[in-house]
Amino acid sequence: MSALKHKTFLEKAELILTIAVVIFVLGSAIWIMAKRIGLVDGLDFGAGAYYYADIPDFDKYTTAYYATSIPYWVYVLLFLAWGFLMFELWKWIDRRGGRKDGKT
Repeated sequence: MSALKHKTFLEKAELILTIAVVIFVLGSAIWIMAKRIGLVDGLDFGAGAYYYADIPDFDKYTTAYYATSIPYWVYVLLFLAWGFLMFELWKWIDRRGGRKDGKT
């Protein structure tokens, strides 16, 4: 508690708000699982029941709504290009210099 003594009011409020949000999110997740909200009756896949891919004939519900003329490898290439660009951006940001307070 001594570390909390030296924090400003806004830092304390931020910490309390963060803890409250984490407790709310975890409590909500546990409540949703306990009430079995979102599950389809008659389909029990255990822990995987919350994944859409476990629904039988899932392709029947998705392929009719999403169709493209672009080959799959183009998506893979775009994904890899985006990852490369973000990695280069990360390196550029790191090279721009250290922190202003002298710490690295």
